[in-house]
Amino acid sequence: MKRTLWLEDGMKFVGKGFGAPADTMGEVVFQTGMTGYQEILSDPSYCDQMIVLTNPLIGNYGVNREDFETTIPMAKALIVKEACDTPSNFRSTATLDATLTRFGIPGLSDIDTRMLTRHLRAKGVMRGVLIDGELTWDEVQSRFDEESPNDQVARVSTKRTYVSTGTGPRIALIDFGAKLGIMRELMKRDCEVVVFPHDATAEDVLRYEPDGIMLSNGPGDPKDVPTALPLIKHLMPMTPMFGICLGHQLIALANGANTFKLPFGHRGANHPVLELETGAVTITSQNHGYAVEETSLLDTPLIVTHRAVNDGTIEGVRHLHHPTFSVQYHPEAAPGPFDANDLFDRFMQLVQENKQKVGI
Repeated sequence: MKRTLWLEDGMKFVGKGFGAPADTMGEVVFQTGMTGYQEILSDPSYCDQMIVLTNPLIGNYGVNREDFETTIPMAKALIVKEACDTPSNFRSTATLDATLTRFGIPGLSDIDTRMLTRHLRAKGVMRGVLIDGELTWDEVQSRFDEESPNDQVARVSTKRTYVSTGTGPRIALIDFGAKLGIMRELMKRDCEVVVFPHDATAEDVLRYEPDGIMLSNGPGDPKDVPTALPLIKHLMPMTPMFGICLGHQLIALANGANTFKLPFGHRGANHPVLELETGAVTITSQNHGYAVEETSLLDTPLIVTHRAVNDGTIEGVRHLHHPTFSVQYHPEAAPGPFDANDLFDRFMQLVQENKQKVGI
């Protein structure tokens, strides 16, 4: 089946369709991880995005039940050089093609993904239209006139509060599009995790008397989630808070800083990050299109703790007066290295210190 990708600037790629037989439109982004396509595809942060995987062969170890990062992937499309139809792995229960079809996600293969990635690096990420068959540029242009949605967080977040029991500290996880990896890391540490919708109020959260607050990752522009800022401002002085990715950006906004869109973002599993206090470099998993603006931190109570080695952008901040910290990368990995996993232990230490301080 012939399938065509049109980019917003008029560039065209014609290849072979697989997965769901559907036309779609979304932001075209590239991901440089060598493995982990199942976790990438099911990461809620890719909501409304067409994912270009730079590794040339995708699908060779199949798909299994355990490695999903959400129950219903929300990516718009998957674009690869070659899609393997005959996976070989003892854990595999389905092919990539069957999985995409199951979730209604179209795929495109047999195109030059290296050329596409280089184009996005030079021009910046942009919207694309993926269609079966082929249309003229004039016919495609009208589709780009449609306004892009900005409700991604509302669509990927839980609609109700629920509890995962544990014998340790009670952690309130605000779900802006949380990967299951975050929940797994908290449960490994015996936490009782109470998961709240993205628009929960401080009163909603305090009703459960949490020992700590976790702000999850999520898709889209952090400025499209203004309901989170009053909650963060209210809870920061009261209990330890740890933000990841979108949660990191929201902590910055709640403290008076600004965010901006990166030309092509950081999406991969081998991004080096420097911790300023120790000088240690950690290899991290990243997936974000926005970053905290450097100069906007000058008049805030936040200090920079981590920087990206590749481009110097801010990768972590800490509050000067409250037990609040955040990172732009993913310490839960999935997919990626586990170098930064100890940040969950740091969070647990803050939680325990705060409990002792208030005499609990």
